[in-house]
Amino acid sequence: MDIFSHGKLKRVEKKHAFEVSKQVGFPSPATHYLEPSISLDQELIGNSDATFYVRIEGDALSEFNILENDVLIIDRSLAVKENDLAMVVTDGEFKVIRVASKEHQNEFALWGVIKYIIHACK
Repeated sequence: MDIFSHGKLKRVEKKHAFEVSKQVGFPSPATHYLEPSISLDQELIGNSDATFYVRIEGDALSEFNILENDVLIIDRSLAVKENDLAMVVTDGEFKVIRVASKEHQNEFALWGVIKYIIHACK
């Protein structure tokens, strides 16, 4: 018997890389575990420090297609543009408005731009 090396065992440098099976025939039922999961935080939120969630009570905002128990995702870091839905403060109350034009922006204090409306499927 010939001994080619001695001493401490070396770590294997090349490890197996996970990938979808390249077999023929029926795929393994576990192949879907290799797919990355969808993170709603990554998909819907651009700036997590300036993003807030608001749950709506009542149907007073139905003109904006915002219904009871909908969740608004509001980003306070976005600049408001014409025709955006926005959460504003007027007379000490929060309100949802559609921004008409830059001339009327002095009539309210912008709190944040509504980025997404999440509806419940009923």
